[in-house]
Amino acid sequence: MSNEENAKQDENIQQEENVKQTVDTASNAGGNLVSSFLSLRESNPKMFFGVIGGVAVLLILMMTMGGESSKPTISGPAIKDLAVGQRYVLKAVNAYDPSATVRLVSTPGAIAAYDDTEEADRSGTCQHIPQGTPVSVLEFADAYGKPKAYAKVRIEDGDCKGNEAWALAIEVQ
Repeated sequence: MSNEENAKQDENIQQEENVKQTVDTASNAGGNLVSSFLSLRESNPKMFFGVIGGVAVLLILMMTMGGESSKPTISGPAIKDLAVGQRYVLKAVNAYDPSATVRLVSTPGAIAAYDDTEEADRSGTCQHIPQGTPVSVLEFADAYGKPKAYAKVRIEDGDCKGNEAWALAIEVQ
């Protein structure tokens, strides 16, 4: 063997001994800490249980008081202050699908009882209007204690131009 190989081998042995010493020292220190803490239980039980109670109180305080400023705010669609005679467009605010349609009905409040399980309800003319269709607001209806919950609109473009129907006011943007 060369001198370099011997030096490397001696260096590796020295490193392994250092690691073993460090591990032994750490485990002895941890064992000593635990044994001294447990001996405190027998020699001074009030202090032992006081330390445990203090740590528990600190943990509870940290869990209940931390992180309140980082809570995300939840916001829904913005409700515009609509005006009679103004032009707007229809937008399905509760749908992520850009091809979703806006449901128009003949009387305000009929949307709440809406069920399109029948084929005639899904394929009826001028009941499902594409998003982005321009409309004019004609009047409003209150519902459930909320003013201007429904808007009567006149369709200004497309196959249903000139038809009047009711839509949820939030879907008129």
